[in-house]
Amino acid sequence: MIVRLLLFAVARDIVGCNSLEIELPGVPNIGAVRAELVRSHPRLAPLEKYLMFSVNARYAGDDQLVRADDEIACLPPASGG
Repeated sequence: MIVRLLLFAVARDIVGCNSLEIELPGVPNIGAVRAELVRSHPRLAPLEKYLMFSVNARYAGDDQLVRADDEIACLPPASGG
């Protein structure tokens, strides 16, 4: 299955684009999306445990299953004041 992933902030800067498509076997979950994103973009590895994901504008844990038509977003840690 191919899923489209939206990238924000430092994740977007590291990967170099606003979105990308990831191909995953079977019916993937967010954990598989996370693992493939970091595998294909190793510079994200230091942030891996801090990356949050949403599916259809709702925060999602690693066990959340995804469908090809879901809107999946990667939300890196933010700071500011």
